[in-house]
Amino acid sequence: MNGNRIPYEAKPRILILTDIGGDPDDQQSLVRLLVHADLFDLEGIIPEHWTPPEHAITPEQQMDLVMRYVEAYAQVLPSLLKHAGSYPTADHVSGVVKRGVTHVPFALDTGGKSEGGMEDLIGPGKDTQGSDWIIQVVDKDDARPVDISVWGGTADLAQALWKVRETRSDADVALFLSKIRVHAISDQDATSIWIKETFPTLFYVFNHARNGDKWTSCYRGMFKNGDESLTSREWVNGHVRQGHGALGALYPDETSTGPNPFRCLKEGDTPSWFYFLHNGLQDPWHPEHGGWGGRFTRNGTCFQDAEDTIGKDCDGTVATWRWRPAFQNEFAARMDRCVNPYEAVNHPPVAVLNGDNSRHILTIKALPGADVPLCAEGSSDPDGNNLACSWWVYPEAGTYPGVIPVMDPNAFSSHLTIPMDASGTLIHVILEITDDGSPCLTSYRRLIVHVTDNDRF
Repeated sequence: MNGNRIPYEAKPRILILTDIGGDPDDQQSLVRLLVHADLFDLEGIIPEHWTPPEHAITPEQQMDLVMRYVEAYAQVLPSLLKHAGSYPTADHVSGVVKRGVTHVPFALDTGGKSEGGMEDLIGPGKDTQGSDWIIQVVDKDDARPVDISVWGGTADLAQALWKVRETRSDADVALFLSKIRVHAISDQDATSIWIKETFPTLFYVFNHARNGDKWTSCYRGMFKNGDESLTSREWVNGHVRQGHGALGALYPDETSTGPNPFRCLKEGDTPSWFYFLHNGLQDPWHPEHGGWGGRFTRNGTCFQDAEDTIGKDCDGTVATWRWRPAFQNEFAARMDRCVNPYEAVNHPPVAVLNGDNSRHILTIKALPGADVPLCAEGSSDPDGNNLACSWWVYPEAGTYPGVIPVMDPNAFSSHLTIPMDASGTLIHVILEITDDGSPCLTSYRRLIVHVTDNDRF
C-alpha cells in the first residue's frame, strides 16, 4: 500500500458578508469568528443592510455595531496573543470592514428570500465599497482561493460578479471565478439564485435542505437537535458571556431558536466559516467529505445539503450537530484565552496519523481483504494532558454501503480489514485524539482508502 497527502492550502483567506444588526445570531457568530481569527487570513467583513420599516438600526448604526465588536476584540487581543502569535491586529480587522449595500428589501414572509428583484441590487451605478473590495481581494496575487462566507445576502458578491462580467473577457471572468469558493446559508436575497444560474462554474455550497424545510438544513444543526444543553443560556453564560472579557460580554444571550427551548445560542451562520477551517477533518474542495460546517453533495451547479444518520435521526442537522461537543469545547477554550495566560488554558492536541503530524488528509490504495494499519503513535498534547484515541469509519462520506468495524477502535495502534466486496469504493476513516484537559479538546485526521484491485498509484 502506498499513500499520499491531500495538502491544505496555507491559512485560508476568509471574507464575510453579513446582515448583522437584525437577528442577533450574526453578532454571536462574529464573537466566535474573532477568537478563531488566528486560523484565517481575514480579508473582509461586509455588512449588508436590510430595510424593513421596523428595522432597529440604520446603516450607520450597523457599521458602528461591527466596530464595537472590533474594539472589544482589541481589548482582549493582548491575552489572545499569549496563545497564538498569528491573531490579526485590531487595525487590520477594522481596515477590512467595508460598507456593503444599504437597501436590501426585507423578507417578510417569503421563505427567507428578500422582496424585490435583482434590478434593485445589481447593475450600473450599484457598486458599493463592499463589492469593489471583493474584486480587489480576489484580484490579489495570491494562489489561495478567497473563501466567501455568506451570513446574510449575496448582493455585494453579485454586484462584483456582474461588474467583472461586464468589464472583462470571458477568459478573465473564468479566471476570476476560479479564485472563489462560496458557502452561503440559504437564499436570503434575490441575487443568490441569479449567481448560481449565471455563473455555473463558481464553487458554491448552498446550505439549505433540498426538501425546502429550513429546520432540517445542515446549518440548523448548529443549535438544533443533538445535545442542546450545549446551547443553553447556562452554558453560554459560564463559558462565553461572564468572566471572559469585553468580547464575550457582547455575545447576545437571546435570539430566536425555533424548536430549541433555550432561545440563546443560535449562530446559524457559523457553519459557513466552520466549513473552511483546516482542522484535519475536512477538505473545503470536497463538500461530500463532511465536517463541522455540514456535509454536501452536488445538486446541479452547486453543492447542497446531504443527510447523516445517528440512531433514529437522519437529516442535514445531524451532519453538523454530531460535531457539537467538540466545537463547543473548542469555543469555550478559546474564550478562556481572552482572559487567562497560556498555562491556565487548554490547547488542542496534535493528532499524528501513520507518522504524519500535519493536518493533511491522507489517501491510500488498498486491495480487498487487506489489513490497513492505523497508527496514532506520536500524538501529543502541548499542555501535557493525557490523550484518548478513537477510530471510526464515516459511512456517509464514503461509498461502501456496509458497516466496516475498526479493530481496537480506542487503541493507538489498530487496523481495519477491507471487505472482500469493497472493490471500487472509498472508505473514510476518522481519527479523533481527545485530551483530558478542561474543557477536553479534540483534534482530527482523516484517512481515505481507495479500494482497488490494483494497489499501485
